[in-house]
Amino acid sequence: MRARPMRERGMQMPENVVKKSRILTQLALEFMKIGLFTFGGGYAMIAMIENSCVNKRKWITHDEMMDITVIAESTPGPIAINCATYVGFRQAGFEGALAATLGIVLPSFAVIYAIAMLFDDFLSLTAAANAFRGIKVAVGILIIDAAVTMFKNMKKKAQPKVTAALAFAVMLLSEVFSLGLSSVMLMALAGAVSLGLFMLRDGKKAGHK
Repeated sequence: MRARPMRERGMQMPENVVKKSRILTQLALEFMKIGLFTFGGGYAMIAMIENSCVNKRKWITHDEMMDITVIAESTPGPIAINCATYVGFRQAGFEGALAATLGIVLPSFAVIYAIAMLFDDFLSLTAAANAFRGIKVAVGILIIDAAVTMFKNMKKKAQPKVTAALAFAVMLLSEVFSLGLSSVMLMALAGAVSLGLFMLRDGKKAGHK
């Protein structure tokens, strides 16, 4: 005798299973949309990720987004994928991390694979060439928007903003005068300075006790 479906037998799926399935679907679809419609790489995706995960879904806070961005930039792998993996893990553990990561990777992989197969013919199209010129401008605006948003949402303290402003000035001068300064070296220097200031403040507090 064939077993009747669960719904016919008057049984329902546990609420926690339904809730987890819903969040996994939301993670996959949200990051799939980001991966499909965002051009320009990880830095251009930051603004989209923040809009979706912070402003729209409320999955993380602005401060967490800034911390994620710093950690994702400092660890191996593309920054957008690292951000997606972290957000997914925060929401639904390993399964959430997998859903978010696949969601942001698969659309980009499919698009690039299709373009690679028809690369020469694709670039010969006048419409495609003109479209990419416009995309370059939009990518620059997205990156600037992400930087401005992160700067505005920094904690109301002078040290983080001064560090960010100095880092920006150093990188700008490096590009203008072709100094060849490594961004990794700059991040390590900024981290060392911030750590030194933190230890100095911590030492002063301990001395007053």
